[in-house]
Amino acid sequence: MIRNSLKRGLSSAELFETEAAFGATNYAPIRCAIKRAEGVYMWDVEDKRYFDFLSAYSAVNQGHCHPKIIDAAVQQMKTLHLTSRAFFNDQLGPYSEFVTKFFGYDRILPMNTGVEGGETACKIARKWAYEVKGVEADQAEIIFAAENFWGRTLAACSSSTDPTCFTNFGPKMPGFSIVPYNDLAALEERFKANPNIAAFMVEPIQGEAGVVVPDDGYLRGVRALCDKYNVLWIADEVQTGLARTGKMLAVDYENVKPDLLILGKALSGGVYPVSAVLGSHETILSIRPGEHGSTYGGNPVACAVAKASLEVLVDEDLAGNAYRKGEVLRKELSALPEEIVSLVRGRGLLNAIVINEGYDATEICYKLKDNGLLAKPTHGHIIRFAPPLVINDEQLTECIDIIDSTVRSFL
Repeated sequence: MIRNSLKRGLSSAELFETEAAFGATNYAPIRCAIKRAEGVYMWDVEDKRYFDFLSAYSAVNQGHCHPKIIDAAVQQMKTLHLTSRAFFNDQLGPYSEFVTKFFGYDRILPMNTGVEGGETACKIARKWAYEVKGVEADQAEIIFAAENFWGRTLAACSSSTDPTCFTNFGPKMPGFSIVPYNDLAALEERFKANPNIAAFMVEPIQGEAGVVVPDDGYLRGVRALCDKYNVLWIADEVQTGLARTGKMLAVDYENVKPDLLILGKALSGGVYPVSAVLGSHETILSIRPGEHGSTYGGNPVACAVAKASLEVLVDEDLAGNAYRKGEVLRKELSALPEEIVSLVRGRGLLNAIVINEGYDATEICYKLKDNGLLAKPTHGHIIRFAPPLVINDEQLTECIDIIDSTVRSFL
């Protein structure tokens, strides 16, 4: 029976029912069952075409099924797909050299998912604090910005200010604390008060919080304070990095360099789980053999795919395209009726609209779906708009028309 149902394919309604019957309920997805995708488009199992305005939370910056990235994955899979780190392979060394030179760092510690990148950065920071900074054993503190989001592991939940993330998952991990986002004075007060601070971890633009862009100078201020108090700055660029905001990295807007850089999502173009923490010799080499790792981290397919994905970003000038298209998109979003949309914010092609009380962001997203565009609300009243960075002028114009007519239909 299972083979027959898989062979004939299921309708959207049947897929919803099957997942509800056999799957966990840790997500509440938009009711749209995708069968295939290419570039900026996705098709459901009934072959209705949609514009993708989520990009798998910015994992698909290079567009769906980019031929260069897919070919890199297929060719590598035919040759060697996994050795574990028990042995060397012929891809990790060249990839490590490529990616560190690409971003201007000394070393990389490769992992698989974005949240693993965050966990890795925290471990590195704690180890560095004890062995380099001289913090007393088990006293290191890592500070996070309020409203952060970097995953759903227990460590990520312990650093969250969102009750849905941490409630009934306690006790929280010790040694984590929170400061307000975009508040340099509060950050310095914490640095002054505690000499045992190992790191400050922050998103240059807060994605899950609703595309919250800090004041100009905030990132430069973070860099200066971390230097002054000998604290590592960890930049979580899992969502904001890799051309999404109109620069290769969001920190590039202020020409600053974090001590530890976390990458994921679009590091593989959404083709394969690939993440990384980049840093100096001093930080990365604080982790010694046996102290951290992953069976799949740095596997040959991940290396080949990530190299191809980075090359696509440069070869197709996707940062430049994101910057230019983002300027157009925000201008048009700002013309949406004020009765419904109170605020537009973003950089590049990472943008959001804030929906006024009395209107339902989820209902608007379903109407967008009916009209051929897929987006997802966050925090109940915010809608993110983040299409693949390969979107062209004609496609963007059509999408703006869909958004405009959909929102106005609620007046």
